[in-house]
Amino acid sequence: MAGSGRRPEHRGPPELFYDKAEARKYSQNSRMIEIQSQMSERAVELLGLPEDQPCFLLDVGCGSGLSGDYISEEGHHWVGMDISSAMLDVAMEREVEGDLILADMGQGIPFRPGMFDGCVSISAVQWLCNADKKTHSPPKRLYRFFSTLYSALARGSRAILQLYPENSEQLELITAQAMKAGFTGGMVVDYPNSTKAKKFFLCLFVGTAGALPKALGAECADGEESQQAKFINERTRFRNAKGKSVKKSRDWVSEKKERRRRQGKYVPWCLPLLGFPWVGGSK
Repeated sequence: MAGSGRRPEHRGPPELFYDKAEARKYSQNSRMIEIQSQMSERAVELLGLPEDQPCFLLDVGCGSGLSGDYISEEGHHWVGMDISSAMLDVAMEREVEGDLILADMGQGIPFRPGMFDGCVSISAVQWLCNADKKTHSPPKRLYRFFSTLYSALARGSRAILQLYPENSEQLELITAQAMKAGFTGGMVVDYPNSTKAKKFFLCLFVGTAGALPKALGAECADGEESQQAKFINERTRFRNAKGKSVKKSRDWVSEKKERRRRQGKYVPWCLPLLGFPWVGGSK
């Protein structure tokens, strides 16, 4: 993104943005390679794989295969999928050990149920939040991705998706579709107080909910809120970058009602009777 403040996903669809010139950077730019490798190492760590046991992993948005290199170094086997043929060409030139497939993750994960022991994805999922064609619906493409990913993963496994969310609304959209597809889990934010080092990892669990891994650089004093956002199938609780609840979310409504009570104002009740949605007063 040199010379431009625009996000990559705003400059065109991924299959066009990651052309031959852009793909070459992932094999020649040492700084880019270092950052990509560090995020890949962290993602594999968050998978919580069993020690001394080779696993079969899926790399979504595998690009030039930098994540796959680390996966191979750790003794695991992998399959990578990417929408950019130029990136996959670089991966083949680098003679990566994993198998490669040209595919659009927004159209689903094209593998049989329970095939993988885990999934990693580096800087890819946020691309699904953009409609590059008239036929593209971000919520539908996200749900298609998450529902087929859930099916392709073995029960008890994890998916670790590193992403660069544009705003809290985009985070809510992504996590809502993951939850709708059956995942549990939450967001782990490494180095939350650093502008450059801050990284978002969506940690998803298949089948059984587990404890979220501890974020790096997020040591909290007593009484402070940890930089993690957990969710379960029934509901989601996320906050924006300023620590406030997402507008019109259930937490936001509850906080607004509490402020009105402290001000001595009347707060009505409306219980969820006869199928009507919950609105207004807290349960």
